[in-house]
Amino acid sequence: MKIDSSIDAIFEVEQKTKVICPLFTCGVSAGFPSPADDHVDRKLDLNELLIQNPVATFFVRVAGDSMMDAGINHGDILVVDRSLEAASGKIVIAIVNGELTVKRFVQNHTSCQLVAANSAYPPVEITEDTDFSVWGVVTSVIHQF
Repeated sequence: MKIDSSIDAIFEVEQKTKVICPLFTCGVSAGFPSPADDHVDRKLDLNELLIQNPVATFFVRVAGDSMMDAGINHGDILVVDRSLEAASGKIVIAIVNGELTVKRFVQNHTSCQLVAANSAYPPVEITEDTDFSVWGVVTSVIHQF
């Protein structure tokens, strides 16, 4: 069975420098603007925010639309931690019959499936005959508008 591969590229994490930006203590208004200068609390390192385990973390570029209803779009970058254990309901990078894919891992007492977040793609049933492994767990999604 052929499934939407959903993975365009995989990149290792390099933490040579810190990515530091101001962190505002107040929420951002979607209505009338409010002055922001008084609300800068501290500096935030994006590596610290997005990467808990650098040696086991990779960036993966998405290709395809199978996870669009989960907010994962074509071209997005996923932060993937390979040290985390897959749990039912988590979005994972899996290897199915030699192909990488990003899907929601759903497991119960009797079955295991990889479920897309787009109704155009049927769930992939994982059986004893399926060559299957979880490559890593998605921890964050980075996308541009």
